[in-house]
Amino acid sequence: MNMESAIAKTAAPKAQRRAFGDYIGRSHKGPLGEWFWEIDRVLLLLVTILISIGLIAVAAASPAAAGRYSGDSLQFQQLHYFYRQIVWFSVGVPVMLVISTMPKEFAKRFALAGAVCCFVLLLLVPFLGNEVNGARRWIGYGMATLQPSEFLKPFFIVATAWLLSLRVTQDPTLPVVWATAILTGVIALLLMRQPDFGQTVIFGSVWIVMLMISGVSAKILGGLSALGIAGIGSAYFFYPVATTRINNFLFAEGDSYQVDNAMRTLTNGGFFGTGPGDGEMKYRLPEPHTDYIFSVIGEEFGLVACLAIALIFGAIVVRVFVKLINEENIFYLLASAGLATQFAIQALINMAVNLDMAPSKGMTLPFISYGGSSIIALSIGFGLLLAFTRRNPHLPALDRRL
Repeated sequence: MNMESAIAKTAAPKAQRRAFGDYIGRSHKGPLGEWFWEIDRVLLLLVTILISIGLIAVAAASPAAAGRYSGDSLQFQQLHYFYRQIVWFSVGVPVMLVISTMPKEFAKRFALAGAVCCFVLLLLVPFLGNEVNGARRWIGYGMATLQPSEFLKPFFIVATAWLLSLRVTQDPTLPVVWATAILTGVIALLLMRQPDFGQTVIFGSVWIVMLMISGVSAKILGGLSALGIAGIGSAYFFYPVATTRINNFLFAEGDSYQVDNAMRTLTNGGFFGTGPGDGEMKYRLPEPHTDYIFSVIGEEFGLVACLAIALIFGAIVVRVFVKLINEENIFYLLASAGLATQFAIQALINMAVNLDMAPSKGMTLPFISYGGSSIIALSIGFGLLLAFTRRNPHLPALDRRL
């Protein structure tokens, strides 16, 4: 009897393993099995690493942020922002995974509907938005507050990709380039009114990259580049936010406390850092858990950790563009390239600000900085990227484009 019991206990785990293997095996035709073999598991692994690093980094920055925002009437516990970040990721990660399981056509329709909704919310920000630190960018109350521009970014990219793809799939004479130009211009005006110059730069930069990839003529690109340069020049002379930040960066005018302390914090730990929780310079940073979390990582985990993070971001972008080499569907090509570009530009701006190589823009580091709207919006964008880059391993390249 004892022998039979032992055999049963040994056989049970093997049966469970076989059942799980059958469920996600290549021969399984269910949704989970198809998703597991079609998803880009390298991209999934890289973003998982970023999320893990983000949790560790927010835990390191949380005491400094909690101390800065605590007062006589309100006291935050040291790991307040870390616990809240876990909540945001507990929402964002499932959202990303669910979106990544969507059929590509459904994911496109979902994003187009999201673009309309978020654009309407952006229009309402001047009237219903909450003002924080002199900027009106958020709608809602408490934990339910969201930043429409963050959510609009991935949806705008998909909508732009769809419009530009019509030139190839429908009619090359359609004025879709100018339609996307008007859309981008209206969004830029709404963002500059908030003001949010950093997001304006991202929307404009991603749009230009997508135009280049879509094959727009050099003449049009040259004209748009000239307009862009003229726009930046006009912003410097007539847009006070841009004037102040550019002057602070180029001519060291005004208060440089933030960027100076960010650079000191980043280099304070040397190559290998002071160790988790042992950083001291982070307590002088104004936003250690959001805008300047890269500096906190540099202080406590060293410049080696900063380099590793930069390489991970680079690996994600390279991985996406390598996968797109054989992509024949122009919409999936533009959407995936645009989403990867937005991801890269946002990370590059944040790191450049921390390194005192760009004016301060209030930009989060994707999946690492603290923030509800940022985390969930990035999860939506990365979920769309995973959905659009899914490939059926059983089909030849010719069939994948159909």
